[in-house]
Amino acid sequence: MTDPERRPGMTDPERRLRDAGLRVTAARLAVVDALDGRDGPDGHQAHLTAEEVRQQVLGRLGAVSVQAVYDILAALTTAGLVRCIETPGHPARYENRVGDNHHHFVCRHCGSTSDIDCAVGEAPCLDPSALPAGFTVDEAEVTYWGTCAGCGASQTALATSARH
Repeated sequence: MTDPERRPGMTDPERRLRDAGLRVTAARLAVVDALDGRDGPDGHQAHLTAEEVRQQVLGRLGAVSVQAVYDILAALTTAGLVRCIETPGHPARYENRVGDNHHHFVCRHCGSTSDIDCAVGEAPCLDPSALPAGFTVDEAEVTYWGTCAGCGASQTALATSARH
């Protein structure tokens, strides 16, 4: 199950599950494999909804319940193998890029989500000007909102055809 296209340093799914103290099952392996995919824009890692994960698992195993997928995603998130991205107005998305300092771009139209590396500084990236006494920042989440290339092209085409 070695894939040279996977990020450098990434171990095989079975080892990641075991290292996190999780039991290795066919369904968990299928979920991890779905999240390891590179189906996002420009061939980058996809940020999948639970339903998108389920569809990929169904293709591999033939049967899996919605609840099983949610339970597996919750276990992987708790174990630190997966990150859940929750943005207003869109379903939660899951990714396996964890432990680094990156942010996300979310298209307001289609909801596609892309990784954006931190532009400046070290985690948490942002130094708040003032915190209440006793508070300590250990993470900052930045979400860029806008229009992805696909939706931008569609909007341009619609505007052009509306003028003619």
